[in-house]
Amino acid sequence: MTIPPGGRTWADGTVGVTVREGIATLLLDRPAKRNAMTAAMWRAIPEAVAAIAADDGVRAVLMRGAGEAAFCAGADIGEFPDVYATAEATRAYSDAVRAAQNDLARLPKPVVAVVFGVCVGGGCGLALACDLRFAAAGARFAIPPAKLGAAYAFADVKQLTDLVGPARAKDILFTGRLVPAAEAHAIGLVDRVVPEEALLAAAEAYAAEVAGLSSVSTATTKATVQAIRDGVDEETGELRAMFDATFAAEDFREGYNAFLEKRKPVFR
Repeated sequence: MTIPPGGRTWADGTVGVTVREGIATLLLDRPAKRNAMTAAMWRAIPEAVAAIAADDGVRAVLMRGAGEAAFCAGADIGEFPDVYATAEATRAYSDAVRAAQNDLARLPKPVVAVVFGVCVGGGCGLALACDLRFAAAGARFAIPPAKLGAAYAFADVKQLTDLVGPARAKDILFTGRLVPAAEAHAIGLVDRVVPEEALLAAAEAYAAEVAGLSSVSTATTKATVQAIRDGVDEETGELRAMFDATFAAEDFREGYNAFLEKRKPVFR
């Protein structure tokens, strides 16, 4: 299954996927609202992720918001009277947010968040669900439930704490303050900070580098790291089988033959 040349869209075009040279771009396309997430957009993310996972031609993914003002301003607060109208509606909405972030985190292909502008609340949760975060020098991050009288879900708090540690996670959540890119990088929230005008090219170059390597290796690495983050302390039968399978895969034969022949490997 492949994503068509013109790409695919969901949620009235506010979530889209395009593919070029093995790199998929997962776009939040609501720039007039700083790419704030509607309930329909949250529900669309797992569908978009499934399409990317099913496309054998995709070897790496960039996730970004349309324009350069925002990666994502978080959930669309204008929907709150409806999505939080009842306990049942609240649970359904929260489950949709969790499913979007969970599916993105477990997509068996490397995902880099490309962060221009603000990255707030649920948008920050999406960025944290990506494998790496590249940010423009002027980007800013915030998780502001304390300013709304709400809370951040357990899985989101764990994700944040895993990256920055408990004290810094508490600071970010207690205050809801905007964290500039330089500080975000210093505390481990962001992996690279790049000048605004060079960010997209840097992210694309990184994705191209990863896309040229073994997808078997990257998928195995991603699954193993995710298992560790999920609390697995020892190798499971499933993880061992995945590890063993890499040595029977065509990628391994191509890799060592290329090394012996002193040439660049060509992984398929």
